Amino acid sequence: MTFVTTLTFSSGDRRVLERVVGDIKSAAERKGVELKGPHPRPPEDYRVPQAKRLDADGGAFEPWSYSVYTRSMRIIGHDGFARETAQQSFPDGIHVEAEVEQVTGAGRS
Repeated sequence: MTFVTTLTFSSGDRRVLERVVGDIKSAAERKGVELKGPHPRPPEDYRVPQAKRLDADGGAFEPWSYSVYTRSMRIIGHDGFARETAQQSFPDGIHVEAEVEQVTGAGRS
């Protein structure tokens, strides 16, 4: 039985996100780990309304808008590498989600 670990990284800072997933990909290549990705997803754009007025006679603020960028990677087998990668400390602003799936070969129950 093989475990497939899917790591999903998201951040509002695209450069830091690219650096983090690039470092993980380089480490996987050096160690001979089977890695798929990073796979980019379309950025999600958000708009946050601001306070209506500064004071009783003041004008309204424009809504604040920002984008969140997401990359996902799949690590096939290599449970130790997947665990180390998911547990490492990441820069502020990087959100990490890990999902582990157990995969059996064809013809096995």
